[in-house]
Formats: sequence, structure tokens, C-alpha cells
Amino acid sequence: YIELINTYVGEYQVSELFEDSSVKSVTKINKQVAGHKRNIEILSCQKELWIYDISDKDYEVLLKIVEAEAGGEDETGKILVANVVLNRVKNPSFPDTVEEVVFQNEGGCYQFSPVENGRYETVCVSEGTYKAVEEALKGEDLSKGALYFVSEKYADPESLKWFQTKLTLLYSHGGHSFYG
Repeated sequence: YIELINTYVGEYQVSELFEDSSVKSVTKINKQVAGHKRNIEILSCQKELWIYDISDKDYEVLLKIVEAEAGGEDETGKILVANVVLNRVKNPSFPDTVEEVVFQNEGGCYQFSPVENGRYETVCVSEGTYKAVEEALKGEDLSKGALYFVSEKYADPESLKWFQTKLTLLYSHGGHSFYG
């Protein structure tokens, strides 16, 4: 266990135990809970070497969507999918969290087909996906700024036409084409 004592987030003192020794710092707390001077609910912590500040829930969602979208791809293919999700989080045209990006629904259509078809809920995250997501969170960015990707082999023709006419093809890797 690691114990963070006399650590401050804003005006609040944080004392918390972590089993995971890679936790580097607490970056966000629930102020409503902190205001009662009881246990502070930690909403976000940054793991050692990560350049992204995401919640545990966002980490879980990122792992599952990468597995669902690129489970059969090599490490680069998995990193690329993680990069696209993280690029969207950073882009003001998209939601601000991984969970919101992955579950975004535009006009009745989810942005990621595994959310739409239920595959997201059934995946078992592989060791290779854990490794690839960790690399992406540490800053490995192979995406060239891509905000979209599609598997042309499985996309319906209307969706594929939208990608090809509305976006700029940046590159293809494995079973995906990446667009900006």
C-alpha cells in the first residue's frame, strides 16, 4: 500500500491508501464529500508516467473499447485506436472524457460500433491491449492527429461513403483506415 498524507488538492488535504504503487498523484477529488470532512472520494489519479489525467472508469472504458475495436490487431493497431479516443477527448468538438467520447450518440448512432452492437460489453481485455493502452497513456502517439477510423471491410456502404467524402484519409493500418 502507498499512503498519501498531507497531499493537497486545492484547499483539501487528502489522505488515502492505494494498493497500486504506480499511483503518482491525486488530481481531482469530490468537493461535496470533502466538504463534510469525511473520507474524500478520489475522482482522478494519475499513474506514474501517464501524460493523461483520466479516471479509473475512463481507463476501464478505454481498455474495453480498444479490445472491442482492435483486439485482433497488433500493438500498433491497438495504440492507434486508443490515440483516436484520446485525440477526441483533447479536441473541443468532442466530449471531455473517455467515457463520454466512447458512448457519444449522434442522431441515434453511436460513434463506435462495438457500443452499438453490444460487443463492448462482452470483451475480455487481453494483456496486449493493456500494454498498448498503457503506451498510449504514456504519450505514444502514432495517430497523426486522427479523430476517426473505420474498418472498410465491415462498414456499411453509406457510412463508408461519409468517411470517404467528408474526411481526409490519413493512413491505413491493419484492418482500419484513419481519418482527420
